[in-house]
Amino acid sequence: MRKSLIAVFIFISSIALFAQKNTVATPAGAKSLVITYKDGHQQTIPVSDISQIQFSSAAQPEYPGRFRGKWKVSTGQNGDTFFITLDNHGNATKSIGASHGTWQAVGDEAQITWDDGWHDAIRKVGRKYEKFAYEPGRSFDDNPSNVTDAVNVTPN
Repeated sequence: MRKSLIAVFIFISSIALFAQKNTVATPAGAKSLVITYKDGHQQTIPVSDISQIQFSSAAQPEYPGRFRGKWKVSTGQNGDTFFITLDNHGNATKSIGASHGTWQAVGDEAQITWDDGWHDAIRKVGRKYEKFAYEPGRSFDDNPSNVTDAVNVTPN
């Protein structure tokens, strides 16, 4: 939480410094903030008209830290293992099969939907985490196809 607040403070401070260096004098001598959009067009807003700048949290959803990182899990067959990586932006990758998917925190678990139709859930069970795998056609509410241990190997 503290790191997130520091990052937001640095970002807002950077915008303020950028705005100070990149202001345009209006005929009345007041300063303006110039916003340049991705398509290249610009919008000029007098600084005196700005009372607050807010950034929508909806644009960058929060992904709980307890799930982010690289997880060592098993296929459920012959003790074969592979890795699942959950990033800060809801993307998931795995080291076998269709390597791309997306994830989200739902309650106390990470639910992963893979491009090949499989679904995995990483859940805390007692004092450890487990991966619940669901084959294509099954949902997170069905009985899992297999359940194996899940260990986050990312240093905290």
